[in-house]
Amino acid sequence: MLSALLPMAESGSTQWLSFDWNALISNLGPATIDGLTFGAIYALVALGYTLVYGVLNLINFAHSEVFIVGAYGVIFTLSALGFNGSPPNLGIGPIILNLLLAMIVGMIASCTTAVAVERLAYKPLRKRNAPRLVFLITAIGVSFVIQYAIFAFHSKNAEPAVTMFTPKPIFDLGGTIIDSQQLTIIIAAVVMMIAVDRFIAKSKTGRGIRAVAQDPATSTLMGVNSERIILATFAIGGLLAGAAALFYVMKVPSGVIYNGGFLLGLQAFAAAVLGGIGNIRGALVGGLVIGVISNYAPFLLGDSNWSQVVVFAVLVLVLVVRPQGLLGQTLGRSKA
Repeated sequence: MLSALLPMAESGSTQWLSFDWNALISNLGPATIDGLTFGAIYALVALGYTLVYGVLNLINFAHSEVFIVGAYGVIFTLSALGFNGSPPNLGIGPIILNLLLAMIVGMIASCTTAVAVERLAYKPLRKRNAPRLVFLITAIGVSFVIQYAIFAFHSKNAEPAVTMFTPKPIFDLGGTIIDSQQLTIIIAAVVMMIAVDRFIAKSKTGRGIRAVAQDPATSTLMGVNSERIILATFAIGGLLAGAAALFYVMKVPSGVIYNGGFLLGLQAFAAAVLGGIGNIRGALVGGLVIGVISNYAPFLLGDSNWSQVVVFAVLVLVLVVRPQGLLGQTLGRSKA
């Protein structure tokens, strides 16, 4: 075990933080697969940050609350369908239909919240040509408003756990068992990311998003309705956050709490910056990298409290070497 030159205070004494490489290596397979699972969720949320930044040069810090509203929509739907406690004794077909219904409700809830935030908070500021700092402060304020509105009206610190199905082993990859839950989340998230990437590259709305991201004034002169494009951007980000909410509830059944989007939002924002803020494919790469790193940290350092420290330390190191992020290509300059 290799000790680092970093003291830790515990029980009135000073201890040295240590790197347990043996623990990491012995758990490398499961930690990687689980990290990719969380990373896929981060990537979907990160896409909301990166799309809005690409179009408006705005860091929408309220996006984490857009996500948590979707999580509440998912958990309320599943509770109504009888997914409390032990998973219901249903066949695979009914379970898939119920999960799709919960996802749709979560996506609608998140999309509606995202569009409402844009119309009520950001559009009035754009009309008044407000400084960028005002947008940033407003985003933070809206984040807290949504958090405490949920807490005030729902009056619960956290929702009871909802179990969707019991994960079953699918295959063995070099001694690492990959289960149905992990496989579902990773494949579904990657498929969604690819679909969004193709939508942005090939569709009329996608071309409009790239045009506004590259040059708002010229795109308006060319007949692009920038307000419609901005609204579509927030709506797409909200839909993806709602889909991520289903996977989050699937992975962390007891994790839905009024301020539960804050830490996940930080991870997703870090993923967007790491991959290249404003870059759709960068959001996927950044999410997967952040997920794996944050999952390695507890094994390496023996304490899960260091996960956030390690994630942002790696983020800073990468940005020092490559300030534009790993991929670095902006949305406005992305290739069709």
